[in-house]
Amino acid sequence: MKLTQTVQKGGCAAKVAATELRKILSQVRFPKSDPNLLVDGGLFDDAAIYKVSSDLALVQTLDFFTPIVDTPKLFGRIAAANSLSDVYAMGGEPKTAMAILAFPLATLENQVCIDVLQGASDVMSEAQVNFVGGHSIDDDTLKFGLSVTGYVHPDHVWSNAKAQVGDVLILTKPLGTGTVTAALKRQELSENEMEEVLNSMAQCNRVLDLLTPEEALGIHAATDITGFGLAGHSMQMAKASEKTLRFEMKKLPQFALAQVCLEKKCLTKAHRTNAEYTQNFLKVQSESENDRLILFDPQTSGGLLLSVAPEMAEAILRKLNKRFSRATQVGVVQPRSDFFAIID
Repeated sequence: MKLTQTVQKGGCAAKVAATELRKILSQVRFPKSDPNLLVDGGLFDDAAIYKVSSDLALVQTLDFFTPIVDTPKLFGRIAAANSLSDVYAMGGEPKTAMAILAFPLATLENQVCIDVLQGASDVMSEAQVNFVGGHSIDDDTLKFGLSVTGYVHPDHVWSNAKAQVGDVLILTKPLGTGTVTAALKRQELSENEMEEVLNSMAQCNRVLDLLTPEEALGIHAATDITGFGLAGHSMQMAKASEKTLRFEMKKLPQFALAQVCLEKKCLTKAHRTNAEYTQNFLKVQSESENDRLILFDPQTSGGLLLSVAPEMAEAILRKLNKRFSRATQVGVVQPRSDFFAIID
């Protein structure tokens, strides 16, 4: 059984639309924050940061979704890499992870569950993260992800609110996982034909080990590009930082299959909801419909968008390219204007 045929939507495209999510959250009375809570959900950052001491803070996040690929072990790898990414996006290192598993016992064999957990375990072993347990339920559809805890120095957090004017924007992975995996679900592609995309989604966004401490401090802000697309996540960074992010369309890295699948109209609901979410805050200086769609494409286990001190950008990019061959300088941070994001 092909896992993508067991669900209506898969991966980060299954997220609740950002506009609806904001409406819901605005009506919830959350507990009063502890002074040691340095980052909460108020700015739609990637993870929460809780200060434990002067030199230690916890990074906490969770992520889970329905199958985005057909192979169970590969689904486990992608889900794990995607979950760990939020910790990396805050400048932290993940330490422990717990599984979130919903499994349809009546329709899928136990081996599927074993393979999903093994794929996730393999990623955590490579990332030196401890897999410490989790929780499972019998459900109608398969869902899997992780709750992750990591460490970061309280003064070295890569919050999405710290982008500075003049910073260079670096994107570590290509765009297009949403449209390519939509083609897979429509059975217009096989997994064998989309190896580049699968390898990218299964790759962890670990970057700190590539950098010197000085270079790490040169990264002022970060976010990982997932279900709300480049447009949505960059808008959230710009809003939080009270800046405008300016991108060059021709520099945005895309998977080779992305434009092919967009031409075939292999789209998800998230392409539309991401466009609606950003429509009043985004200026796209292109008449190409596909140029616009790639900005709204819901990424699963997408790359990090880094806001980097200009004098260190080239050195940092060289280091990143050792692991992320498609990492690219894609734009700059400018003073706040009428739009939070401008794409030339």
